[in-house]
Amino acid sequence: MTTPSPYGAPRPQEPAISGVLVIDKPAGMTSHDVVAAVRRMLRIRQIGHFGTLDPFATGVLPLSIGKATRFAQFYLKSRKAYAGVIRFGFSTDTYDATGKPTSEAVQGQPERESLERLFQELTGRISQAPPPFSAKRVNGERAYALARRQQAVELQPVEVEIYALELLGLEGQEARFAVECSGGTYVRSLAHDAGRRLDIPAHLAALRRTAVAEFTESQSTTLDDLQRSADKGEPPATFIALESLLPECPALVVRGNEERSVRHGHSFELAHSLRADRGLRPDQPAPAISVLKVLGADRKLIAVARHVVGNVYHPDLVLV
Repeated sequence: MTTPSPYGAPRPQEPAISGVLVIDKPAGMTSHDVVAAVRRMLRIRQIGHFGTLDPFATGVLPLSIGKATRFAQFYLKSRKAYAGVIRFGFSTDTYDATGKPTSEAVQGQPERESLERLFQELTGRISQAPPPFSAKRVNGERAYALARRQQAVELQPVEVEIYALELLGLEGQEARFAVECSGGTYVRSLAHDAGRRLDIPAHLAALRRTAVAEFTESQSTTLDDLQRSADKGEPPATFIALESLLPECPALVVRGNEERSVRHGHSFELAHSLRADRGLRPDQPAPAISVLKVLGADRKLIAVARHVVGNVYHPDLVLV
């Protein structure tokens, strides 16, 4: 059975393209809304995303297409970067501008020096309580569902890492900032906690994600541009192929019997000439490469292999 292709040729059930599209998500849409829209445009069902972005936020939302959906395990906890605005003066139940005020409005505003000092204190590994309106589960139910019913929500703090937190500007009660953080970090909680620590209630007024792992704004496309390409029967202009994913991982080319063995999911031994131990003294242990991208003779990605022991690797993810 075939389905019509937006590029003019019949399409089999398996998507003819596999890779990543970086969408510049507009405000007001959920990540699921974006996935649904792109499925309709490209007429491809097998589409997912690498990390949810709140509806009011904008920016980088990497969508996985075809075989790339199997790479979610490598990206869901990836490093992320954001630019945003904290508004001091009142707090909200969602910790952002979409929520209901939970404090009386005050006219106080932080001093620049106090805010910069606080940002330094919040940099590094910190314990952070997720917002009551979040997708965390409480006794099997989403926290936001309980919060909407005005039921008490108690979420345990989790450890996250803030790699960098910079104050970009302070105008009245609004502070512009940039942050790089680990996956699982709630920037809304950062804004709320900043207000609590400075004794001036605050919430996150605006948020834009500028990067997820290796995916950045410069690689993104808007839904409108994607629709125009689909209407013309053209492939997405900014499509990222499978071979370009996980750029920090070394690539190994296999041929013949080795290629057939990897395609069948068999473990293999990395040749001595390919090990990352050149330049070490004989008594030094060779550092193992934890993850390898395995390419076939045609230089197409066929597997992602993890280190097992010694020189032995196992293809955990086989793309055939």
